[in-house]
Amino acid sequence: MRTALHDVLDVDHPIVQAPIGSATRPGLAAAVADDGGLGHLAVTWRSLDGTREVIAETLGTTDGPVAVNLALDDRTTHHPTGEHLDAVLDAGAEFVSLSFGDPTPYVDRVHDAGATVFATVGTAEEAREAAAAGVDVVVAQGWEAGGHLQSEVATMPLVPRVVDAVDVPVVAAGGIADGRGVAAALALGADGTWLGTRFVATEEANVVDDYRQRVVAAGATDTVRTDLFDEGWPGREHRVLENSTVETWDAAGRPPSGERPGEDDVVGASPDGYPVERYGDDLPVAGATGDTEAWAQYAGQSAGVTEDVRPAGEVVRELVATAERALERPGADA
Repeated sequence: MRTALHDVLDVDHPIVQAPIGSATRPGLAAAVADDGGLGHLAVTWRSLDGTREVIAETLGTTDGPVAVNLALDDRTTHHPTGEHLDAVLDAGAEFVSLSFGDPTPYVDRVHDAGATVFATVGTAEEAREAAAAGVDVVVAQGWEAGGHLQSEVATMPLVPRVVDAVDVPVVAAGGIADGRGVAAALALGADGTWLGTRFVATEEANVVDDYRQRVVAAGATDTVRTDLFDEGWPGREHRVLENSTVETWDAAGRPPSGERPGEDDVVGASPDGYPVERYGDDLPVAGATGDTEAWAQYAGQSAGVTEDVRPAGEVVRELVATAERALERPGADA
């Protein structure tokens, strides 16, 4: 399964662990990198010092490739993106992924540091603009993905449109959780795959166990695309597991922000004791307390084929083995 992504990233396998927000941590990113994929850290919500520390810890744990993600939407960023990017690059990140905004102002800065830059897109036109800006890899995110979203198009029709639009490697994201999905993405012309929900259901993910188990138990129709959990990132749609907060809001007729049931409820606390409100965008990380079922538990439709909790490295190996078998079937060609 060697693709153009191997030369750009120096990976053994076309598998990228998505930057799944606060669910990322050094142990997860390192485990994926150690088994030949690209690990990922999400740092948008960390302090600048915290960003440097988590990158240093991860790079000190693995010799494999690890990317660092920044969201560019200023409705959710805690620091000016330029300052945060400087912290990421100063900490030694060799791969930087940018999402939810225009990467153009930051591409040269990443390249000047000798690093590789990804940009996540939701349309072929966004892909062309990102490639014209000089990004090294384009990530095509379909609408069935979990977490925050930037596309109205499903992965299967989106990926070939993006592949046809640009001359840089394309990574497919959204709805992929097993080796068959990896093989399908490669058959569509993608050079790699970007998996988030599958890596939430790993032993190393930084989440409460209830979250892992609910991902495994969910079917493809047990997620909902909504803008409900908007305290912290207003106006950005996301896909989450249907839970008691969603069900109560739905039963109330889906009222707008400010009129939702339990608007002022505190449903738990982060590990450091920070209160989490019912409609906050916080996901239940390890050590969270309270009614974590009611929090935003981000997951894509690929939860329907996420069947167990495993070590992340084992997930990478199984993805590769299953994809290779699928691509060897008569008539299969990637």
